[in-house]
Amino acid sequence: MAKLIIVDDEWKIRAALRDILEYEGYEVDEAKDGEEGLEMILRNNYDVALCDVRMPKLTGMEVLLKVTEASKATQLIMISAHGTVETAVEATKQGAYDFIMKPPDLNRLLITVRNAIERAKLLQETKTLKKRIYKLNEIVGESEPIKKVKDTINRVAATEARVLVTGANGSGKEMVAKQIHEKGSRANQPLIEVNCAAIPSELIESELFGHEKGAFTGAAIRRVGKFEQADGGTLFLDEIGDMSLSAQAKVLRALQENKITRVGGDKEIKVNVRVIAATNKDLRQEIVNGNFREDLFHRLSVIMIHVPPLAERRVDIPLLADKFLHDIATEYGAPPKELSNDAIAYLQSLPWTGNVRELRNVIERLVIMCGEEISLEDVKAYA
Repeated sequence: MAKLIIVDDEWKIRAALRDILEYEGYEVDEAKDGEEGLEMILRNNYDVALCDVRMPKLTGMEVLLKVTEASKATQLIMISAHGTVETAVEATKQGAYDFIMKPPDLNRLLITVRNAIERAKLLQETKTLKKRIYKLNEIVGESEPIKKVKDTINRVAATEARVLVTGANGSGKEMVAKQIHEKGSRANQPLIEVNCAAIPSELIESELFGHEKGAFTGAAIRRVGKFEQADGGTLFLDEIGDMSLSAQAKVLRALQENKITRVGGDKEIKVNVRVIAATNKDLRQEIVNGNFREDLFHRLSVIMIHVPPLAERRVDIPLLADKFLHDIATEYGAPPKELSNDAIAYLQSLPWTGNVRELRNVIERLVIMCGEEISLEDVKAYA
């Protein structure tokens, strides 16, 4: 059942609105002024608040601003007998869902309330989903090397600095990029990922910058590239050490000028992206070998984060295994399983050349193949 609150200093208005809304099946509370209304909204999880504009102690606009600052999912519908177009515009600019004149038209009121409830539920679901995704992307571990990685992420996430993430395959470079994005000011904007190693060199420029219709054989329609898709958000260039030199030159120009040109086009398109790059290669050696541009390296490596291999953080294996057991059980809709102490000790002794990715694959195999408690014999059989 949707939960609403009416904030108005006129008891007759509160009573009339309450009768209407309770008849529609909503749970309704009342507040006699702005101060009481704000306190109740911040303390409870209301879907919608019907809030008068002119009230003692706190005006409706002051209530609106404080609720918005608190990032509550509650949708405020402002109501007033003295409203103007300017007031309505200002209210919606400040985050109000809608503005309704007194006395309200009954049909419009009910439709607005219904739509506001849907929006409140959608916002709450989005918030819950983001928390779940954030937890999936959580970097797990308490070893000194991983603490250093987490500390660096926390320091750079709120900035616009470009970041170069280095580390072996499967060590968690993508997780670092996602954490930087999710903790930064662009978190509500897109995170676009490009695996430079998986795209043929002749197609990488089209993938990154897009192309115009007829730019080359097979270009039947215009295509928007990853830089444009990431506008306002973050572009993650994974395995950038595998990018062709010609594409590197265009990426460098895009970073220098915040502009791109589609393949086959001549129009410059402004883009605003934060670039995070990752590689499993030694880019300094690649520069010496003539495979990577030194000027691009310096553009990308304002901040460098090295993700250690799992063999250098064996103390984290029990924590990682526990997280994977829980995540996989949730994914399969099954109760989580447990590893025996000697099974965990054996996992810590393995070489883990495939790093964290290999460990997760092993845990998934054990979850599928073993009973409630995973023994040392199980691990030896399936690891």
